[in-house]
Amino acid sequence: QVQLVESGGGLVQPGGSLTLACAASGRISKILIMGWYRQTPGQERELVAAITSGGDTNYADSVKGRFTISSDNAKNTVYLRMNSLKPEETAAYYCNADLQTDYSGPTFRFWGQGTQVTVSS
Repeated sequence: QVQLVESGGGLVQPGGSLTLACAASGRISKILIMGWYRQTPGQERELVAAITSGGDTNYADSVKGRFTISSDNAKNTVYLRMNSLKPEETAAYYCNADLQTDYSGPTFRFWGQGTQVTVSS
């Protein structure tokens, strides 16, 4: 099976920075895309940023210029550097990966367990 394990969440003051990491492990043939989502209670999970295996990135408009997604393909790890954080960005942040477990097999989506980010003074 496949596991995604996030780390790096915590409490940060408004205007501060955090870096999240997500490592994928297990039966992985090829990771096609990895991304970060966030969710607050009662709200739908929303895309924050995503990166393909080729390095193409996509960001939510609200985080452009402040957040940076990057990856280490050799380690199956994706990072999210978050700068100038705002209180309204307090949420559970989830990592996901679209990947193949077998060569040329179907693509599956896996999710991490989430890491809490709290932006507060």
